[in-house]
Amino acid sequence: MTTHDHNGHEHDHNGQDHSGASLAVNEMATACVKFVDSLSADQKTKTIYHFNDGERIFWYYPPMNRHGLPLRDMDENQRTLAYALMASGLSETANTRAHQIIQHELILGSMEKTAGIRSFVRDPDLYYWTVFGDPLGSDPWGWRIEGHHISIHMHIYGDDVISTTPFFFGSNPAVVPDGLPNAGRSILGNREALALELANTLDSNQRSKAVIAEDAPWDILSYNASKVVIPKEQGLRGGQMNGTQKEMLTSLITEYTSQVRDDIADKGVGKVLNQIREDGVENFHFAWSGGMENRKNHYYRIHSGDFVIEYDNRQNDANHIHSVLRDVENDFGLDVLREHLLLFHVI
Repeated sequence: MTTHDHNGHEHDHNGQDHSGASLAVNEMATACVKFVDSLSADQKTKTIYHFNDGERIFWYYPPMNRHGLPLRDMDENQRTLAYALMASGLSETANTRAHQIIQHELILGSMEKTAGIRSFVRDPDLYYWTVFGDPLGSDPWGWRIEGHHISIHMHIYGDDVISTTPFFFGSNPAVVPDGLPNAGRSILGNREALALELANTLDSNQRSKAVIAEDAPWDILSYNASKVVIPKEQGLRGGQMNGTQKEMLTSLITEYTSQVRDDIADKGVGKVLNQIREDGVENFHFAWSGGMENRKNHYYRIHSGDFVIEYDNRQNDANHIHSVLRDVENDFGLDVLREHLLLFHVI
């Protein structure tokens, strides 16, 4: 099947682009079309929203009833196509982690049952796929995958990926206890280990600047806000770190920016990568709250202008991670769309 996009470029649905347009956009569009084409009319009603529908900027990461089409309501072929859409926007590592987080519900469910805890149903089938707009149309479009501890958003306009945030991953338990299947698994362990390593290299003067509160907050401070409202840059500035610490901070930032596929890493929030290449991490602030060892409540934030990383590990005796990457002005592609006046279209 051959289609023409809004620029007149010819595409086939095997993912081949005959115009040299963005490979990433073409592969995402192809995966999205294949997924949507597999759905029944009723399934499409649950899955597809207008791009400017307010649903697009509502997101959250706890277990809850959501809009979109859950895995529960897909057949095996549709699930395969849904997962192919997810993979089309992510790095291989992030894609693997997303699958692990989904299956992690079984471990959490087993732990809660053993402890006699009555809670939300822990079900790997309760992850929801939503499409906004038409990938073969002339307007912006995007897709979202969301469920407990996952919220992935991709926004596309023309041949560009205009935003890949908010991007949320969480994990409970952060480290699977002994005696359980997959004991010792730590899906998001890198973003904890790198931060603790950096925090523990700080001298007393650096620590006095980096530590902004004695105890960690209960959750990330931005929660599920559509627009981040965060305190001004706080903590220890990269320019106040030594060379080794700057390398550690760069590695920690890369842990978050490398979640999307390489060829869109410099899009959207990825502009920070260019900033790092040109100026290093001089103007990135590293803020810390809480303890500086494993299983002690802790929180950190990395902030430079519109770029914000938040990480919190306090719940469940500091064995429950929430982490997010935000682009303050351009989450959901809002800054790009505002520039093109596309926010003001009436549905």
